[in-house]
Amino acid sequence: RSVAMSNTIRSLSPELAKKAHDELAEVPERIDEDIETLRTWIAKQPHLTAREDAQFLVAFLRGCKYSLEKSKLKLDNFYAMRGAVPELYKNRFVGEKQLSILETGCLLRLPQPLEPDGPRIHISRYGQYDSKKYSIAEVIQVNTMLGEIQIREDDNAMISGFVEIIDMKGIGTGHLFQFDAVLVKKLAVLGDKAYPYRPKGFHFVNAPASAEKFMSIAKSLMSEKIRKRFHIHSKLESLYKYVPKECLPAEYGGSNGTVQDVVNTWRTKLISYKDFFEEEVSYGTNEKLRRGQPVNAESLFGIEGSFRKLDID
Repeated sequence: RSVAMSNTIRSLSPELAKKAHDELAEVPERIDEDIETLRTWIAKQPHLTAREDAQFLVAFLRGCKYSLEKSKLKLDNFYAMRGAVPELYKNRFVGEKQLSILETGCLLRLPQPLEPDGPRIHISRYGQYDSKKYSIAEVIQVNTMLGEIQIREDDNAMISGFVEIIDMKGIGTGHLFQFDAVLVKKLAVLGDKAYPYRPKGFHFVNAPASAEKFMSIAKSLMSEKIRKRFHIHSKLESLYKYVPKECLPAEYGGSNGTVQDVVNTWRTKLISYKDFFEEEVSYGTNEKLRRGQPVNAESLFGIEGSFRKLDID
C-alpha cells in the first residue's frame, strides 16, 4: 500500500497510552476497525477527497474521543475549510516565503512537552515578523502547516492538546493594523469544527496595558469553558504557575531548547514535507457534489460574521 493508505500507527509511550485510554477511551484492539469504518465512509462521499493513512485518521478519532460521527464531521470540515478560508490555503507550499516566516521565530513548537504525557507547548511571537513584508494571514498559513505536521508526528499534541503562549513583545502599530477580527473568528471556528487537536490554554505575556483592555472585552464574548482557558500575565512569574520556567526555552529562562534550535528543527521538518504540501492540492471537497447543504464561508461563519459563543471541548 502507498503512504496514502499506510496502516502503520506509531506506538505510544506508556504514559500517553494510559492517557489515551483514560481520557479519550482509546482501545488499541479496536483502532483498525474504526479506521476501516472511516475509510468506507470516505469512499461513499462523492464530494470528499481525503487522505486515508492510519496515522492521519487516528488523529481525528483521538481528537473526537472515538466518536465516529464526530470524527466524520470534523474530517469533512477539515477539508471543506480549504474552500471556505482561501486566504489560508491558497498557494500553501513550502517555499521561500513560508521558510522566511518560520525563520523569524514567530511560531515555535517546543521540543519537550509540559510533562511526559502532557500537552505540547507552543509560543507565538507575532511581534517577531516584519509586518511590512508579511500579512497575518501568511503567518497563520505557516501555522496551519506546522499543525498538519503535528497531526502526523506529535502524539502529545494529538492526545493531550497544546498550551499556547502568546508573547506580545515587539508588537507594533503595523501588527495591530493587520489584526483581523473576521480571521480570528474563522480560526476559532476552524479550531472548534475542523482541527483534531485541543487547545488547553492561551497565555498572553508581555501584553501592553491597551491589549489587556482589549482582551477583557474579548473574554466577555467567549463561552465560560473557553474563558477559563484565557490568561493574561503582566509578569512571566504568573505564567510559571501553568508552564514551569524550565519548560520554556533558554531565552525565557528555561531549558527547553533555544529559539534558534526550534527554528532549525522545524525548518528541516518543513522542507521534508515539501512534496506532501504539493500533493495536498489534490485533496479537498467539491461542494457541488455534496448531498445536502454546501459547507462554505456562509454556512460556517455566517456572512454577518457575528461572534457566536464558541465551545471547544
